[in-house]
Amino acid sequence: MPTIDLGAIGAVLSPADEGFVDTAVELERLGFSTIWLTGGPMADLTQIAEVVWATRSARIASAIISVDRFGAKDVAALYTELEHGQPGRFVVGLGGAHGADPMGTLNAYLDQLDAVPPTARVMAALGPRMLRLARDRAAGAFPVLITPEYTARARETLGRDTTLAVEQLVVLETDPDRARAIGHGPLDFLGRVPAYQASFRRMGFTDDDIVPPGDALLDALVVWGDTATIAERVSQHQRAGADHVAVSLVAAASGPTLVQWRQLAEALIR
Repeated sequence: MPTIDLGAIGAVLSPADEGFVDTAVELERLGFSTIWLTGGPMADLTQIAEVVWATRSARIASAIISVDRFGAKDVAALYTELEHGQPGRFVVGLGGAHGADPMGTLNAYLDQLDAVPPTARVMAALGPRMLRLARDRAAGAFPVLITPEYTARARETLGRDTTLAVEQLVVLETDPDRARAIGHGPLDFLGRVPAYQASFRRMGFTDDDIVPPGDALLDALVVWGDTATIAERVSQHQRAGADHVAVSLVAAASGPTLVQWRQLAEALIR
């Protein structure tokens, strides 16, 4: 399957954050090549369209549209509309199938997406089966909460002809207690999901590390510290085979600030 060019460094935004469209405009100006919109808090697919139309050239990717929440016909219609007015801008990131046969659900969903070519699809992928599905039916895989060592294993599964985009959670805070308290927010939430727990075990973590998520798990999956520390973790993923690293900036309750995004852009984008 052909790869998709997402650029080297992307940024992850939540459409639930106030002013997320304006933030996306600023992130594009700072040089982030792909802007990913998280699917969990997405209220409506039109939020994707708002960001596409507000920006100029950055790719706008869904991370991840849940196939259990949004119908294939609606996603296909959105892609067709945006492709007509903003060709090549919308990357359809898919995942989130649950139930007795999630792989069957995903394959059936993809069968209904003729309007979205495989070259415009990216699949959420934690385990080997999802990585193979991304390799066979999409242009890229998008795992989150993985170590650079696991990035290398994912690269081996995908081969060289599928883009590997890695989401890296970061906390721009040098105080260990404050940084870990911030990082535990998303980790503790996602760490209750069985699919993530299985992924952590594949990476060699034990149940004592996972339930509840301990600091050893957090330090391995959520990078915290100054911009140089964050840049080094991003480089580790790149050296392990990631084509693209999407930075998800985790902050205190008030949310990430543009000042923090500018600091990260200065350290990461060349």
